[in-house]
Amino acid sequence: MKVNREQRVGIFVDVQNMYYSAKNAYGAKVNFASILKEGARGRELVRAIAYVIKADIKEEKNFFDALEKIGYEVKAKDLQVFAGGAKKGDWDIGIAMDTIGLGNKLDVIVIVSGDGDFIPLVKHLQISMGCRVEVIAFGQSCSGKLKEEADLFIDMDTDKRKFLMSDNKPRAFAEQKEKTI
Repeated sequence: MKVNREQRVGIFVDVQNMYYSAKNAYGAKVNFASILKEGARGRELVRAIAYVIKADIKEEKNFFDALEKIGYEVKAKDLQVFAGGAKKGDWDIGIAMDTIGLGNKLDVIVIVSGDGDFIPLVKHLQISMGCRVEVIAFGQSCSGKLKEEADLFIDMDTDKRKFLMSDNKPRAFAEQKEKTI
């Protein structure tokens, strides 16, 4: 696919979705620098926002700082803990509001999430705002309908070396190794 280098791009990363997808599928961590590079693909990057949930663990500040260092604006909110002990933390509405708010300044909106809740947002951005919408996610954990609705779907499963941190081995490899020992 030929890339129009004059397109203005915004990248919106659902960090929790990517974190848990990589952890559950591969026992690995996501390479957010590679996602940023893939999302922009040589086009004019207007904004790159990483949406995170604060869980009050010591490593998170280093992680948030690393995201900023590679070029993301970090938006954080606290993890909600309910009376019964249930926990919730997502940025679906925040991501939707930001993409709609910035849509008139962008030609391409890249949503980095496999969450099917974004399907109505994708349709709105395409039809009402005239934006091209690209989705980057792990294919095996991404909503099938979200893949279909996107103008372009980039499957992170097809290039795990690129999208996963190199110091972590894929879960399948680790499980196979355990079986042979």
